[in-house]
Amino acid sequence: MYFLLIGVLGLALKYLETEPVAGLSWWLILLPFALAAAWWAWADASGYSRRKEIKKMDDRKQKRIDKQRAAMGLISKKRS
Repeated sequence: MYFLLIGVLGLALKYLETEPVAGLSWWLILLPFALAAAWWAWADASGYSRRKEIKKMDDRKQKRIDKQRAAMGLISKKRS
């Protein structure tokens, strides 16, 4: 995501001809987009994205369970 933001910022600065970005080659301006594509390809191929999504779902599930247990009085509301 950071590569994409850097690429959009670089593209905007190049379009508006802001120095020192206006003097840079288009290859340098478009490089963050290629790096973002490579990152996403690696993250999907290695399972990184899937693991992060599963962790997020497990955390939501545990919060829901803790909230319901606290509502039933089975655990204290403050958990360390």
